[in-house]
Amino acid sequence: MKQIVLLKMISVAALLVLTIGCASTSTSTQNKESMLVASGFKVITPKTAAQQQKLQNLAPGKVTMIQKGGKTYYIFPDPANNRAYVGRPREYQAYQQLRATNKLVAENLETAQTYQDAEMQWSLWGGWGGGFGPWGPMAGPY
Repeated sequence: MKQIVLLKMISVAALLVLTIGCASTSTSTQNKESMLVASGFKVITPKTAAQQQKLQNLAPGKVTMIQKGGKTYYIFPDPANNRAYVGRPREYQAYQQLRATNKLVAENLETAQTYQDAEMQWSLWGGWGGGFGPWGPMAGPY
């Protein structure tokens, strides 16, 4: 009985996490951009042709580390919207932690779904008492 209650609690938690996940942005790039902003990255719009060229030369979809004036910066380009997300090591570390947390939440959701699927399979066959009916392997001798 305790296992059923625990599985139901896990199912409710999984649905809650899934609902929250669906309410956030859907694509990987948008999710990455949201995490960058949440980590303290600033959105910068290039103002000159040289800055736009530098933006175009950065690896798309990836955070790139650059050194300028003895300082370290992390840049995520968004050339489609003519902007870049720029942060320092402190913001980048916060971003990495947020990514790790999101990965853990996703893994927990997957585990909860697996347990829920296992419970459904078990229920369909009637648990220990159901077997496969009078003709199945659990029917016993006649």
